[in-house]
Amino acid sequence: MRRCGTGHRRGERTRRGGRLPRALSPVASAPVAAAVLLVLAAVAGCTGGGGPEARRSPSADVPGEIVVASGRDVTGKNGVREQLIDAWNREQDKENTGYHARLVELPGSADEQRSQLLGALQSGSADYDVVNLDVTWVPEFAEAALVDPLPDGALDGDVIASVAATAYWKKRVYAVPFNTDVGLLYYRLDQLREAGVRDPVLGPGTSWQRLRDLADVLDTHPPEGFEKAWTTQLAAYEGRTVNAIEAFASATEDFALTDESGRYTATRQELADGIAELRRRTEKPYTLDHALASDEAASLSDFASGRTAFLRQWPYAYGTLHQTFSSRQLGVAPLPGRAVLGGQNLAVARSSERPRKAAQLIAYLTSAQSERCLLDAGFAATRTSAYTDDRVRCAVAADPSPAPTGESTDRMPRDAAGRPDYARRILLPALTRAVPRPRTPLYGAFTQTFTTELGRLFTDDPPTDATLAAELDEALRRVLPDGS
Repeated sequence: MRRCGTGHRRGERTRRGGRLPRALSPVASAPVAAAVLLVLAAVAGCTGGGGPEARRSPSADVPGEIVVASGRDVTGKNGVREQLIDAWNREQDKENTGYHARLVELPGSADEQRSQLLGALQSGSADYDVVNLDVTWVPEFAEAALVDPLPDGALDGDVIASVAATAYWKKRVYAVPFNTDVGLLYYRLDQLREAGVRDPVLGPGTSWQRLRDLADVLDTHPPEGFEKAWTTQLAAYEGRTVNAIEAFASATEDFALTDESGRYTATRQELADGIAELRRRTEKPYTLDHALASDEAASLSDFASGRTAFLRQWPYAYGTLHQTFSSRQLGVAPLPGRAVLGGQNLAVARSSERPRKAAQLIAYLTSAQSERCLLDAGFAATRTSAYTDDRVRCAVAADPSPAPTGESTDRMPRDAAGRPDYARRILLPALTRAVPRPRTPLYGAFTQTFTTELGRLFTDDPPTDATLAAELDEALRRVLPDGS
């Protein structure tokens, strides 16, 4: 690795190529922490990486505002992300650094947020320093030189391996995982008991056949309001892509649509096997009709209202559903088969005029303590220690919506260390086994093509698996470089 110099000429463009420190231990002393932050500020100005030059102010990293652009915080108004940034600002005030960070939440869907970020960074119309990227966007933003490469030390061994892989493009680190995500199976214990199921608890290794067997029982003795066994997100958006990738990955061992360079590598037989599995998972006798038009919010509402007993959803639903249901009414388990990895990663915008301080903010927001805050608030944390080390505690976030009496309104079941009760037993193992979506800078074109072609499976006259596989194969070869 190229060694850092001691400085740079006034006005010269700089990039990072040194090493960021490992996350601070929860018992790290104040002098050690201060020393680490000084090292971070120094190494963040090192050189490394290629790409087009971007404008820097004559005095790079002058005190001022660090703007963080992100999607909506699912923990609500004054959510945990805002609280973490406020805590960082308080530290800057104590140290009299002259810096403050500000969170800008982008409106709209994930696709709309991606378009906004791309447009803003390409045109220079917004002064973003840190951007919170969906894991599928990292290759695109890296390839377009819209975010800066980071030193390898920006990631350490505490980051879950499957999650850490989303931060790379072409063997370089371009982002640091902030919060992660994985598909999970939620189920109504109360409905299963009402239908006469004696042992309704579902554990690791639950199969789709087991769900079909339980669906048959529910159909024979339907609970009040019950319509179909299962719902998920099958509308013509990213939810359909996620569900399909989970089916494809479950049907074929080590399935991947692209290689590490984004080249298309799937075979027609693999596609046919995946389509067959997706067809089985969405059969009309078991799947709520409304699922074909559902996104995350609609499917969550249908499940909560009792229309279905099973739901594929993300970790945030654990806290949301437990505001209504008790642990005797609601269960959660790993998704049968393979589940898709989601989440967001923080990157330094190439156009940032304060890149060193932006990198320091990212280190703070992704530290072990911050990840524990995210986990406690309902996000899936990116670090193993947040799930397993009881010494790692959150000293920042609090219940964002206390009752008028001052009592907490948090009804999420928690373990003895205060984590969400399912986090270590179910969420962490699910994350370690999760599969990524295709890694490609052409992800937008891929997912639109993938979603559109698979939509034919849900028509009144769907094609055969082999026919749809052949047409999907041809369509993907038109939008992705061929790796065969």
